[in-house]
This record gives sequence, structure tokens and C-alpha cells, in this order.
Amino acid sequence: MRIYDAYSPAGSSRIGVGLMSGTSLDGVDAAVVNLTGSGKGMTVELLHFVSTPYEDDLREQLKRLCSPGSSDVAALTGMNVYLGRLFADCALAAVREAGLTVAEVDFISSHGQTIWHMPDSAASDPFLPSSTLQIGDLSVLAKRTGCVVVGDYRPADLAVGGQGAPLVPYGDLMLFGHPSRGRLLQNIGGIGNCTVLPAGAEAKDVIAFDTGPGNMIMDQVVLSLTDGRMTYDKGGEWAAQGTPDRTLLEEWLAHPYFAAPPPKSTGRELFGAVYAAEVLRQAADEGLSSADTVATVTALTSMSISMAFNHFIIPRTSVEEVIVSGGGAHNRTLMRQLTEQLPGQKVLTSTELGLPEDAKEAVIFAVLGHDFLQGMPNNLPAATGASRPTIMGKLALP
Repeated sequence: MRIYDAYSPAGSSRIGVGLMSGTSLDGVDAAVVNLTGSGKGMTVELLHFVSTPYEDDLREQLKRLCSPGSSDVAALTGMNVYLGRLFADCALAAVREAGLTVAEVDFISSHGQTIWHMPDSAASDPFLPSSTLQIGDLSVLAKRTGCVVVGDYRPADLAVGGQGAPLVPYGDLMLFGHPSRGRLLQNIGGIGNCTVLPAGAEAKDVIAFDTGPGNMIMDQVVLSLTDGRMTYDKGGEWAAQGTPDRTLLEEWLAHPYFAAPPPKSTGRELFGAVYAAEVLRQAADEGLSSADTVATVTALTSMSISMAFNHFIIPRTSVEEVIVSGGGAHNRTLMRQLTEQLPGQKVLTSTELGLPEDAKEAVIFAVLGHDFLQGMPNNLPAATGASRPTIMGKLALP
């Protein structure tokens, strides 16, 4: 069933708003997009993009809810509604700034805020199956905006045996596949995730997985070292003043996650505040300066990415271009390290191919919502490990 038959006006062109709030917890990205067609024949025009940063208090509350051992059910329930309202406000603001009215918008697609992602079941506990939780209530979002809303994508992929992540490769294939050039899309948000698109790739050919920490550890270390005065290393300037500690890097890169073959996914459960605190303790024990500490965690991100490429991708697939998006694309030190560590590939940003690096994931969530409404499967089993293609998402009506 194509839900558009019932809920959208006739015609092949739709306007959607993609909302993204990632593991970096830096804010809400909203992309207003005009989409025509579906699947690999889809064309996408970005009409407007805006990012709304989270207030410090909200960010810290979300970190607490994402931390292992958190069991504040009242806070979690309240935050689900609070974020639904906030997402609605962000979507409405983006629509206004695009010069549109809500009546001209066909749908909103929201990733939601991941609180816990547990793609591998606990074999010893039948009450802990593979599961995931994204908040930002869809009904609140739909009622406050007056729009059809699609969201909560991960559970459907988990239900057919997948990891529920990464989700972005579906859109990467639609937007960046090239008939004669192998491409590797690397997003560096809170977590780093990659999509490998061999030349002329079809859905079955795509390889995708989470490479490990992206900005998450860097940001937490900077926040801790400055007692909250800085939330990230702007442009990688602090890291550029230091020297990475090779001994610590070797120890950190021996973490079993990096050696595990794809498909795989991760998040704050593994590389969150607890991990960052241990990193800071080890750096202090080694007598590292603040600059050397920031340089070392920046190298952890770049080397975990390049190591993943060299172990799991480049030996099997010809890749000419590495296309970086997400907040990490603005970190000049990180980008320089990646360029040095991947001499056989051209490293560039998605902006250079026409899609701003900050907007890419929000745009792709508009793509996911659009194809959900067309009744089209929108997961990639080759990327998530699912047993079959399936339609991901849930619908909330205004």
C-alpha cells in the first residue's frame, strides 16, 4: 500500500522535512527537501537546512539517560515528550525559513534521539533480546505540526534479524552511487559510520558499518579538560598543537570492537562518558598535556576509521574517493590525518559533491520517510545484516 495515495496530493514531487539528532548530542538538524521519484531513480533538491543546538543542560540530561545504569523512568518518559515538542518547533522553523507553509509540506521524517542501542541479544537473559530505543514522540510531533510523521526506523530492521543500523547507507546509495567510480562515504558524527559503494553498486553490493567513535570521545575530552567552557575542538586547532601518544593509541585500538568484522554498530553504550573517563585517566597517568591528550583522541578517531578501511574494505573493493560528512568534516586536523593515512584515495567532503556535509544525514532521513510512504523497503540487508529487505518506520497522523 502506498500511503501517499491516501494522505498526499497527486503528483510525483513531494516536500519533506528530515530531522536528525545524533549520538554527538549537539542539536537537531532539519532539512527541507523536494523529492521526486523513488528508489535509485529519486532526485533530491535541498530547499533549506538549519541546525538548532541543544542547550548545555539538555545535552547533559540526555547524556545521563544514555549512560549505562541509568534507570530514571520518569525522566526518560518526560524527555520523550519534551523532544517531540522540540523536534516539532525545529521542523516548523525550518519550514518557515524555507519560505513555505505547513500546508505545502507532505511529511516529516524523524530519526529520533537514540538512548540505547543493543543490537546483540544477551544470550543468558531472555528478557534482553536485541533491541533499540529512540525517543522524541512521533504523535507529539505530528499533532504539534499538523503533518504526517514517519519515524522510529531501527526496530523494523532488528525485527528481521538486522543490527538496526546503519540506516544512512540506503540514502547514500540513492544519492552517491556512481557507475564507474568506487566511493566510500564516511560520516563523522558522534559515532563514525561508513558506506562502501563499489562502482555501479546495487543494494546487494553495499557494505556499511560503524567504524567506532567519531566526535564523541573528542568532544567529551575537550568538555572535561575545560570544565565545560568548550564543548568541542573547533577546527581541530587544539589537537594540532599536540602530539599523539603512540603507546596509548596502540592500547586503545586493540579494543575488540575495531577487530570485529561487519556488519556491526555501536554507540554511547560502548564509547560514551564511561569510556571517555577511562581515556582521560590513562592520559593523566601517562603525564600527557591537554594538547597531547586531545591530539591522541583525535588520532584515535582517524586511525580507527583508516584501520577499518584497510582491514575490511580496501583489500576487497576498489575505492577511488572517500567522501566525508558530519561535524568531523570541519575538523581540519582530523581531515589531514585521514588524508595522510589513506594515500591511495582522494579524501573530500560531501559539500564538494553538492550536498552540505552538515545536512547529509537529515536529507537522507527525508529519503527514508519518502520511500516508507511509497511502500518501498528502505533498509539495506547487506549493510545491517537483516534477513531480508523490509519497510522501516512507523506512522503518526496529525
